[in-house]
Amino acid sequence: MRASIEAILLVVDEPVSEVTLAQLLERPRQEIAATLRELSAEYTAQGRGFDLREAAGGWRFYTRDVCAPVVERFVTDGQQARLTQAALETLAVVAYRQPVSRARVSAIRGVNSDGVIRTLLLRGLIEEAGQDPETHAHLYRTTGYFLERLGLRGLDELPDLAPYLPEDLPDDTVEEK
Repeated sequence: MRASIEAILLVVDEPVSEVTLAQLLERPRQEIAATLRELSAEYTAQGRGFDLREAAGGWRFYTRDVCAPVVERFVTDGQQARLTQAALETLAVVAYRQPVSRARVSAIRGVNSDGVIRTLLLRGLIEEAGQDPETHAHLYRTTGYFLERLGLRGLDELPDLAPYLPEDLPDDTVEEK
């Protein structure tokens, strides 16, 4: 069973859930969960270059943090694949205010964000989430890929923003989570 789990995890493009693995392998979910945790602990104890982590509702292999610089050099091969400051700001607004319209993102940032939103859509970090019933504006939210890239299980794991905000913000600017 362990070899089968490893084989499946090697070919997945996104995290695979314990339930899916249990169905595929025709084993109880609790047994699959225990095996995944055992494998993860073994890889860590052995100091492997990869890590088995739970993120975005499932399990997947990730490069171990200490190997990130070498892997990044290999993958990017001199190309710059980082997000711009504008993209990071826009992504933060979407993550904390979702579902949110382009106009609201632009109002919060103080600049037009249309191009940045298109870039984030193309990169798969955000997606359309319907339309605002009053304005009929398209709404956007983060994707499972966003959670996966940040190593989060869910949006509730986003850090609290309050400690980073200036104290002189108007009350209607800050919303409770």
